[in-house]
Amino acid sequence: QVHLGESGGGLVQAGGSLTLSCAASGRTGRAYGMGWFRQAPGKEREFVATIGYNGHPTSYTDSVKGRFTISRDNAANTVYLQMNSLKPEDTAVYYCGYTYYSGSSLIDKYRYWGQGTQVTVSS
Repeated sequence: QVHLGESGGGLVQAGGSLTLSCAASGRTGRAYGMGWFRQAPGKEREFVATIGYNGHPTSYTDSVKGRFTISRDNAANTVYLQMNSLKPEDTAVYYCGYTYYSGSSLIDKYRYWGQGTQVTVSS
């Protein structure tokens, strides 16, 4: 069993920045991938970014490329999502996920999920 806990969400003005964190605990094992997804009201959960165990590969959805950066600290079992130049359309609940694969953009490849953290971007 793996437990994930997100933090760092909040309210920010358009153009601002936030950094999300996701700490993993329990039987994390080794060589696991992590990812960030988001879900806006009335929409399905969508892929944002993913990272392999050694920091690569990384992958991003097109709408966040150049603005968001995913990274991880394996000693702390923590993955981060640095979000810059935030836009109102980035407003959503952000979830981190744990996958046995070396990172994936496919939601069904993720075995464990955190409870989510709200990000709200005002215009």
